[in-house]
Amino acid sequence: MLYDKKNFSHKDLVDIYKKLLLPRMIEEKMLVLLRQGKISKWFSGIGQEAISVGATLALQPDEWMMPLHRNLGVFTSRNMPLSKLFMQWQGNKEGYSKGRERSFHFGNKEHCICGMISHLGPQLAIADGVALAYKLKKEKKVSVAFSGDGGTSEGDFHEALNTAAVWGLPVIFIIENNGYGLSTPVNEQYKCESLVDKAKGYGMEGIKIDGNNILTVLDTIKGVREYCINNQKPYLVECMTFRMRGHEEASGTKYVPAELFDVWQKKDPVKNFEEYIKLTGVISEGDIEKIKSDTKEYIESELQIAYNAKPMVVDTDEEIKDVYAKRATDNRPPTIVIDNSNLTTSNEQRPTNEKRFIDGIKEGLHQSMQQHPTLILMGQDIAEYGGAFKITEGFVNEFGKERVRNTPLCESAIVGTALGLSLEGYKSMMEMQFADFVTVGFNQIINNLAKIHYRWGQHADVVIRMPTGGGVGAGPFHSQSNEAWFIHTPGLKVVFPSTPMDAKGLLIAAINDPNPVLYFEHKALYRSVSGNVPAEYYEIEIGKAKKVQDGTDISVITYGAGVHWILDYAKNHSEISIYILDLRTLLPLDYSAVNTAVLATGKVLVLHEDTLLGGVGGEIAAWIAENCFDRLDAPVMRCASLDTPVPF
Repeated sequence: MLYDKKNFSHKDLVDIYKKLLLPRMIEEKMLVLLRQGKISKWFSGIGQEAISVGATLALQPDEWMMPLHRNLGVFTSRNMPLSKLFMQWQGNKEGYSKGRERSFHFGNKEHCICGMISHLGPQLAIADGVALAYKLKKEKKVSVAFSGDGGTSEGDFHEALNTAAVWGLPVIFIIENNGYGLSTPVNEQYKCESLVDKAKGYGMEGIKIDGNNILTVLDTIKGVREYCINNQKPYLVECMTFRMRGHEEASGTKYVPAELFDVWQKKDPVKNFEEYIKLTGVISEGDIEKIKSDTKEYIESELQIAYNAKPMVVDTDEEIKDVYAKRATDNRPPTIVIDNSNLTTSNEQRPTNEKRFIDGIKEGLHQSMQQHPTLILMGQDIAEYGGAFKITEGFVNEFGKERVRNTPLCESAIVGTALGLSLEGYKSMMEMQFADFVTVGFNQIINNLAKIHYRWGQHADVVIRMPTGGGVGAGPFHSQSNEAWFIHTPGLKVVFPSTPMDAKGLLIAAINDPNPVLYFEHKALYRSVSGNVPAEYYEIEIGKAKKVQDGTDISVITYGAGVHWILDYAKNHSEISIYILDLRTLLPLDYSAVNTAVLATGKVLVLHEDTLLGGVGGEIAAWIAENCFDRLDAPVMRCASLDTPVPF
């Protein structure tokens, strides 16, 4: 292996060697602990250390990296306390994820490392969001995202690279091509000659390098970093390498031809570099043995600290509390919270204007853009065109294209980008052109946005607007009521206003909330429903239902368009005294208000537009049966749509 030392001093080369050796020796120890049953799982990066270490050393410590499960060298080269890493791998509560995540499925803001999820592709789009934040701040920084050769087959790879190229984002995408996606060889993964060939298709530059040569990796990534910063463009780097262990230890290596191990053993990144610095007189054999001895002692001492960690004690209250991020009390724009949840609630007289439902949404979004200079809007056709429903019409003229951004048709990448923005302190609102299209961003919402705070304490300050529902002749793929898909996911908040006043106040509250909020807005209400809307900047509390009218015969619990259906029904059936509860928020549900509605009449109908099977009504009916059974005078009934797709 040929090394080009360039301007590295002898001290630099020794420091690089120490950084390269540490993850190798940690891994060798971890394999022993695995056989002893002291850890449950390990994904080995033996043979690939030069990529992780070289890339990390080429960056500034405050530049975000998105590693995967074979990038131990990223964590060690960022000088994360090894004892705490051991606690993480043991599943101890004092680890980085309080025992909630395995091995490398965690992140840490202090060290600018974003933890992976098992679905490998979504990491790439988060790097887009971080790089966008750097670009908006005009900071001379890059983000780095890792992918394996198998991960390049995922749609997220395409979406992230395309978005980075179109927006000119300073992202370095590193492919670790070790020849196998678990057991599937690369000739069954792609047909281009090299993965770096894909770069040209996205209009970006790329390079293929020896990923086992630490100096090549370090020098290349340094140069690429300067290119990305100076040109404000992404770059693709394919690192050729090999893993000397299985995909994970349980899978073994029988699927790999034995002769490949002989070939790549000669390319060992640690042994070759060690030999190089010896032969060139940088360091003596005795010094190397001393470094290895000191490293072994360091590993053992840190391991003993981890062994002395307190035993895991599960605290249910803490587990529930950590699902959502707390809202900061400082640096918050002055916000009035209007409580209109009860007919008897008295609010001082406020100046109001008669507005349509769609105008309430637009005003809430506009005032939020004024209040939050770091709020970024993203979506298909939302800039000059104003969005499919014209809600953002005129925004680009006032706030500029940096903050009101047309996106490629890359829903998954844009959700991931929104999360990346959040890592750097930005707020974002993404408009799904129709709620139906959320399916192609589902993974990012369910597994990245929803779980990141519970996993390692990072908030996801993201709102996704969801134009939803039927009644506008739009057919099966533009009319679904899919809110129930998301109320099953802890970590999300789901709101569904029915009036212009609530539409504005709930949107402002959603944007001010540090947690991911899915904001459903019924298309049929946009221009058909009007009401008084306060002119000021105000919130309606998320998680609080509203009593629409009193009644003594039957309680109807509903939300969205259902509120107007039951109001129309009540108007035409004055002989029935109907108590109406508008849920407004579906996650978290206001169980106290539901209980009050049951007590009011003893008879309950749950009404929603979604299909009967699996709808929100089933959950509410079950909760009432479990908690209010003695106050019921009849079975809880549900009224919902037929269990069919929505016809034109």
